[in-house]
Amino acid sequence: MLNEIMIDMRPEILLRIGLTLVAGFILGIERERHGRAAGLRTTLLVSLSACAVMIISDSFYVKSLALVGTAPAWHPDPARLAAGALSGMGFLGAGVIIRQTSHIVRGVTTAATLWSATVIGLAFGSGAIGIGLLASVASIVILYVLPIIESKIQDDWYADFSVNLKDGGVEVDDILKELKSFSIKIKSLDIQTSQEQPRQRMTFHLKFKKFDLVRFPVQVSDRIGQMAGVQETHWHA
Repeated sequence: MLNEIMIDMRPEILLRIGLTLVAGFILGIERERHGRAAGLRTTLLVSLSACAVMIISDSFYVKSLALVGTAPAWHPDPARLAAGALSGMGFLGAGVIIRQTSHIVRGVTTAATLWSATVIGLAFGSGAIGIGLLASVASIVILYVLPIIESKIQDDWYADFSVNLKDGGVEVDDILKELKSFSIKIKSLDIQTSQEQPRQRMTFHLKFKKFDLVRFPVQVSDRIGQMAGVQETHWHA
């Protein structure tokens, strides 16, 4: 038994595990820096486990070939454990995805990082060092470099903007005109009236290009809040 363990600890296996730990560490540090629940330890455990699964699967297959002619034919599929690892990652990935608001979903990148760490671990564990290194470098570039590019892209953002109005105050068309002056598109409008109090509550579902996400809502709220008949405004993104 000891001899079998020592054979499994040959330099090639140690190299596979070492490269997996390095890749998992770099990917995990990036998530840890952003304060994600699935950070360094989770990513390291996922990548290391995937690597171990693939090494075990590969070992079973190699040993089955060595038994040809001396025992009943037994050739385990080396991809079955790998497929099981990827299926299990689906549950772990779903667990880190959180719907924070109606417009914001967090954890998708973390789930994708864990899935990538699994694939990298499987690649190194199977001995596909080149593919594992390529996937590691590509993942590192995606996580560390692409955010710099993304920050310069004015992508679409969404928000809900609620306005409480007195009867006889500003008209809806006037509010729409002011919102459009900020280059905001109105996706839809919800109107809530109260029979007990003479007021209306309007909720505008907005679409706009990403600006300063602190100052921009304040500017919009201040402009609308100064209109006649507006009692209260609420920006919800």
